[in-house]
Amino acid sequence: MKIHEYQAKLIFKDNGIPIPDGQIAFSVEQGLNIAKQIGFPVVIKSQVQVGGRGKAGGIKLSRNEQEFQKSAAQILSMTIKALPVEKILIEQALNIKKEYYISIVMDRQKSKPVVIASKEGGIDIEEIAKRTPEKIYKLYIEPEIGLLPYQARMIAFNLFYDASIAFKVADIINKLYKIFEEKDASLVEINPLILTQEGNIFAIDAKINFDDNALDRQPEIVKLREVTENEKKELDAKAKGLSYIQLTGNIGCMVNGAGLAMATMDVIKKYGGEPANFLDIGGSSNPQKVIDAFNILNSDKNVKAIFINIFGGITRCDDVANGIIMALGKLNIGLPIITRLIGTNEQKAKEILAKSNFNLISVSSLSSGAKKAVELVT
Repeated sequence: MKIHEYQAKLIFKDNGIPIPDGQIAFSVEQGLNIAKQIGFPVVIKSQVQVGGRGKAGGIKLSRNEQEFQKSAAQILSMTIKALPVEKILIEQALNIKKEYYISIVMDRQKSKPVVIASKEGGIDIEEIAKRTPEKIYKLYIEPEIGLLPYQARMIAFNLFYDASIAFKVADIINKLYKIFEEKDASLVEINPLILTQEGNIFAIDAKINFDDNALDRQPEIVKLREVTENEKKELDAKAKGLSYIQLTGNIGCMVNGAGLAMATMDVIKKYGGEPANFLDIGGSSNPQKVIDAFNILNSDKNVKAIFINIFGGITRCDDVANGIIMALGKLNIGLPIITRLIGTNEQKAKEILAKSNFNLISVSSLSSGAKKAVELVT
């Protein structure tokens, strides 16, 4: 689960991490009132849950009311990576001397949190990590022990030679780990952490992602969730016992089992197609799941063909076939549908589909089904 920058900063503030003075606004007029309270110059920051806002023009400096009104109106009319900007964060502009990077993220390969720090912060941190990895400092944390004070100081002194500043940064790192651990985060990030001309330290950007599997014990965090249209589909699918992730292609996939779903997408790509989704109906024999899956696929306007690939074990092919017939009878689906149903009660399933009045394309193999789907959308 992701939250907005302004929400992450409120968590930082509650935990004693210094942030610029700022407030959220939903209109130019509201933002202007906030800017007057803070005092010009101010920074206007679009609040959308994607990276690259600065490069997209979603962050602007305003020195006076006229600049503010023009810039705020521009940002509030923007769409960044398909997400409309509906709110802006107005913050005091600070005199930046140097930018740094600090984050704590879960390394899934090593099953440990890792602190990542660099003297080179800002919008190009990913490129810095690629081109000059020696500028990135990493320290792995033993989960049973946690981040020890001397480790936080060691990281801080790798960034700052001035002891008075390094001790302040060590305190921030300790507080970041406290947030990471107590809030069940998968990522906490400050990019950039800045040193001002006056010698002060501020987190002028904030990012926190949370472990979805731990949200049951984080009710206050769940309240911060702002669900996008795609996330609504995914949450609705989960409530109905389906696993669904929307992608950018045009071939809708309905499969049983995560492994087969991944293989189906791989074979579609092998033959030059692009899957529109990952959709696993699971292992139960429930025709309603097939109907629910069709509803989801039918709601994606990018889908131009549907490939149903079922390997019947616990899942019975005849139940899936009944679900297909029920769904096509209820829904207005004007798309070509390729079916591959093999395994438990395979023959019954074929008879059910053959007796129907619907024009379904039956295939016997994964490769032939993927080829046909690609052919139909090109």
